[in-house]
Amino acid sequence: MLKVLVVILAACTLSGCGSIISRAVPGQGHGNQYYPGVQWDVRDSAWRYITVLDLPFSLVFDTLLLPIDASHGPYE
Repeated sequence: MLKVLVVILAACTLSGCGSIISRAVPGQGHGNQYYPGVQWDVRDSAWRYITVLDLPFSLVFDTLLLPIDASHGPYE
């Protein structure tokens, strides 16, 4: 039961992560090759004040994925 709860919690948490959204949802990366999650979090929108809470996590995750981004190219 605990494992199921952890998986559900992780899925809910990651579904709002700018790094995941900018890479997984078509068109959300806006062509940003490096640090697309951070740039997605600080975009000019009505949700900017909420997504800025995700900024530190996106910064860490985007830094870890930097080698993959270098070989991937822009996220369209």
